[in-house]
Amino acid sequence: MTGDADPFVVHRALLFTVAYEMLGSAADAEDVLQESWLRWADIDRSQIRDPRAYLVRVVTRQGLNRLRTLSRSREEYVGEWLPEPLLTSPDVAEDVELAESVSIAMLTVLETLGPTERAVFVLREVFEMPYGEIGEAIGKSAATVRQVARRAREHVAARRPRVRVSPSEQQAVVGRFLLALRTGRLRDLMEIMAPDVVLVADGGGLVPAATAPVHGAEPVSVLLARVSQVAAVAGTTTGTTAVWLNGAPAVRIEIGGESAAVSLVVEEGRVTRIYVVRNPHKLTRLDEPAELAR
Repeated sequence: MTGDADPFVVHRALLFTVAYEMLGSAADAEDVLQESWLRWADIDRSQIRDPRAYLVRVVTRQGLNRLRTLSRSREEYVGEWLPEPLLTSPDVAEDVELAESVSIAMLTVLETLGPTERAVFVLREVFEMPYGEIGEAIGKSAATVRQVARRAREHVAARRPRVRVSPSEQQAVVGRFLLALRTGRLRDLMEIMAPDVVLVADGGGLVPAATAPVHGAEPVSVLLARVSQVAAVAGTTTGTTAVWLNGAPAVRIEIGGESAAVSLVVEEGRVTRIYVVRNPHKLTRLDEPAELAR
């Protein structure tokens, strides 16, 4: 970075990460960055003492406006709504806090917060912004932000995965999952599932997908085994690949030209939750690693 580099360019990865964690959608995050850039390009920068903090405030405001609009449209979404998965480099996992904050599991939990609570949680818990700066970004007092942050923190703590798993343990389970998926044997799949495993799929009404969560090791395993069997009967090309999605080892599946991104939550060596994104509009960022930063 040179001393005269535009602060927006210098901090773009950070700004994208803030917007993505607020929205759960890379496409919407890019729109927010575009809107924020237009505002940044139109101001007298000589009056800005801390460009990084200023830009985060602009992105937060734009993200909050977009989030309020999206909250209404997502109520009409066909089936389950899941975040848009991102291809990431293994380096993202080295920042444990960042990797957890962008995980599909965490972003799914953040969907259960209101727009203001989500913005406050992301800025405070992930990016460690002072309450006063958050207040300036969202138009609230520091005291109010502190209360909102506490409520949001308690809400998330009650719903996030209970156990933090190392990337190596996650990789080992993903490897076993891949092997079982390739063979399509029901017993192999059931052995890797926790008894109370839940599978959530997102097809957006555009491709076949379960429209409600599937509960239990046997129903989930039967569903996954059927995928391999259908592909074999139809004679379609099937490919299962280990990839890094949202800072963690995960799976990419190709069946007859259609893709799916599969993220797993692992506890005590078994899969407790499976997130399957099949909506093609959400699978456009699986070829180029996203740049994320705190």
